[in-house]
Amino acid sequence: MIGLGSFERVTRAAHQWTEELTADEVDQDKHPFELRNIHPDLPAKVRSLFDDGYFSEATFEAFKFVENEVKRLGKLRGVTGFAHMMRAFDESNPSIRLNGLQSDTDIDEQRGYRHMFAGAQSGIRNPRGHETNVAESPDDCLDHLAVASVLLRKLDGSESGSE
Repeated sequence: MIGLGSFERVTRAAHQWTEELTADEVDQDKHPFELRNIHPDLPAKVRSLFDDGYFSEATFEAFKFVENEVKRLGKLRGVTGFAHMMRAFDESNPSIRLNGLQSDTDIDEQRGYRHMFAGAQSGIRNPRGHETNVAESPDDCLDHLAVASVLLRKLDGSESGSE
């Protein structure tokens, strides 16, 4: 005969196992973009390329989108890639302000993101734009898209101009 305490422990354990299983099943139903919280403004083409197994191309398209968003917000012309990012986020005279630039911390943040935007263009986008055979795994692609998402979310709260 099972005592009430034993029954309760078994029931609680089964309930916890069922909740964990349900959460895992729900995650299996989600697209990797939702699981990684990929920025929703990325063009549909990025997801389509990813779904079709063109991971390097999906990354390239995402970072072209990031650059075009910086161009749109910063209104800079005649400069692209690394140089464009360095100029757009230059903490002394930015065309895109990521914060109020009032404190040393603000200036450090602006400078740090300046280098993150520029580095992503050189280190992630450029190899895919200049080489013909850049191999990329699905996980590498999702990691790159997560970086693009961080940058896009930072742009979401930015200001244009050096007011």
